[in-house]
Amino acid sequence: MKAKVLLIEGKRADNPSFMAGLIKKGFEVETVPSGAAALESLARQVPNLVVINAASMRTSGKRICQAIRQQYNQLPLVLILDPSTERVDPQTADVILTLPFTPQKLINRIRPFLPVEKTNMLKAGPLELDSDSRFLVFGGKQVRLTPRLTVLLRLLMEHSGEVVNRKDLFRQAWDTDYTEDMRTLDVHISWLREAFEEDPRHPRLLKTVRGVGYRLDVGLGGPTRPNKRVKPGG
Repeated sequence: MKAKVLLIEGKRADNPSFMAGLIKKGFEVETVPSGAAALESLARQVPNLVVINAASMRTSGKRICQAIRQQYNQLPLVLILDPSTERVDPQTADVILTLPFTPQKLINRIRPFLPVEKTNMLKAGPLELDSDSRFLVFGGKQVRLTPRLTVLLRLLMEHSGEVVNRKDLFRQAWDTDYTEDMRTLDVHISWLREAFEEDPRHPRLLKTVRGVGYRLDVGLGGPTRPNKRVKPGG
């Protein structure tokens, strides 16, 4: 499946457009003319990456980047500036490019932020987990997890609908026989809930079974591993 790019680009005649170049390289591109339109698009579907062609809108793009980051802080941002624009904070976007440059340079800079195509992804209910790239996909959104959270979620997904004993979960995730103090497990479980629960304090999917362990309730059927090629967020 094609990687999805949201391109925020104005209509300045003296500024190059990057839409055709991205499409030619095989990306699925949606173009919007402003930051407000971009937020409306993101509310419907989150792409793999956002390109902000600030040079085409006579702006630094700083406010657009901040608005997107406030709601989608894991979403990679590429900012394109006019050479006359004042210097911006390097933290404003993941990649900052100043015109002029070739379309190929843009492609080269965004590829590292795109998910690698996989032949195997673990799926349980609405959750899809790519253990290699550590991407969790759910509800049209994608979140990158830490290595430990990835292992924990994989173990829970492999036993979805079943109660997983706390000590067994801790032994496998931390690769240790020491289970006297497992407070760190509870902390990591709370972080997992923050990653995909609508209300982490009142979880609907990742349940605590008091005195025993945790259970991932994601519907019937258990985990599946599709054979078709898929991409996180695709």
